[in-house]
Amino acid sequence: MRITTAFRAIAAAAAIALAATGCSADDAGDSDTIKIGASLPLTGEFSQGGLDTQRGYETWVEMTNEAGGLLGKQVEIVVKDDATQQETAVSNYNNLISQDKVNLLLGSQSSLLNIPASAIAEKNKMLFVCPSCGSPDMFNRGFKYIFFSQQAIATDQAKVFANWIAALPPEQRPKTAAYPALDDPFAGPVVEGAEKILSAAGIRTVYKDQYPATTKNFDSVVNAMRDAGAEIVVQGAQFEDGVNMIRSMNRANYQPGILYQSSSPTYGQQYLDAVGPDNAEGVFFSSSYSPLSDTTQNADFVKRYEEKFGQSPPEDAADGFAAGQVLQAAVEAVGSIDDQTALADWLHANSVDTLLGTLSWNEDGSPKGDFLVGQWQAGVSQVVLPTDVATSDKIMRWRGGDI
Repeated sequence: MRITTAFRAIAAAAAIALAATGCSADDAGDSDTIKIGASLPLTGEFSQGGLDTQRGYETWVEMTNEAGGLLGKQVEIVVKDDATQQETAVSNYNNLISQDKVNLLLGSQSSLLNIPASAIAEKNKMLFVCPSCGSPDMFNRGFKYIFFSQQAIATDQAKVFANWIAALPPEQRPKTAAYPALDDPFAGPVVEGAEKILSAAGIRTVYKDQYPATTKNFDSVVNAMRDAGAEIVVQGAQFEDGVNMIRSMNRANYQPGILYQSSSPTYGQQYLDAVGPDNAEGVFFSSSYSPLSDTTQNADFVKRYEEKFGQSPPEDAADGFAAGQVLQAAVEAVGSIDDQTALADWLHANSVDTLLGTLSWNEDGSPKGDFLVGQWQAGVSQVVLPTDVATSDKIMRWRGGDI
């Protein structure tokens, strides 16, 4: 397998963080606003997720200010573009703290960027709530100020889905599996976690490889999976690579019975437009969020988002909003932003109700819950597992038909 890019990324992140100089943020003092800073990939490879996260942040700020703000003060958010570059993300967070004098921080989008960015927050002893930082490498450094505001880390993202597949009756359970994955600190662990469960259930791995982020054509990957006879494909994808994988499957006339993609289908309408409703039908994915969920502020968020942007909110937008909810809960519970150790201590000891559900954390800042399992059905993103929170009572094969 080609694994060097991800290792280089993590090593580079460590070097960048060590080289960064510490700064300190001014407290809110007598200001009538609380300034929050974030760096996001508004351009570059992860720009779709970055733009969606920015919309989530901005919607949270807008709704929070309408409700009276934080600690009776209006909230201002400063967002800088890191262009999907680790070095730029580090520079942005240093500048947000030292030059923009932000009082609080929110994270970037993707583990690739949040691994080095969170080191800046840790060095400055500032709370760092990140909406998209599920790589296990986020949480093996002994940091005290980072909190991932989703339900589970990457190695557990596909756990509910994989356990469901493993529990199918033998005549329904696939016998062979393929595991293509983006060479990325988040995508790789998703696939690794799924393979561990499915292999233990007797599902034989017939293809496994990682591809670089520059890959645009997946014809050779698809041909290899087809020729190996993979009956289920579990892809660790970001966005564009998931779309291009389906296009290559169409060209090769390859239709595995079950198709799971880790992130691409969570981009909502963008994904549906890119692959088409027929190709989206029956695609499984793990998701932190459903617009249909009866959770804290979700109905108001969906209504406001649709008014502002003319579409249902994608997962990254909801994740951004939830990060704001987590930050807000800590600030309001402590009653101050002056001591951010107190904010971190409060989050370690408490749970927070968000539009993703109730979140709580381990000592390392990793979350304690499980992801939802979604599936595209008739052009709608439905929750199918766990069954007690499902928004649809059916589960189907890719492009339709019973499992």
